Amino acid sequence: MTQENLIERLMAENEEFRRLRSEHQGYEQELDTLKVSSSLSADQHWRMSELKKLKLMAKDRMEAILRTGRSGVTA
Repeated sequence: MTQENLIERLMAENEEFRRLRSEHQGYEQELDTLKVSSSLSADQHWRMSELKKLKLMAKDRMEAILRTGRSGVTA
């Protein structure tokens, strides 16, 4: 099973994976919005830092789910 097929299957079957992917995309969009601004306030810098951490945590959890899915397919 390819990575893309596994992601499609998880999107269809795994609520946590769907939620994490949606959150990850939302964090990315908010980061893109902040990056456009030429001068950021201290609060905006803090928010960018938090978004990066949240995005990474979501990605790490999605990767863990993918690893579990891959091992489940080969087992």
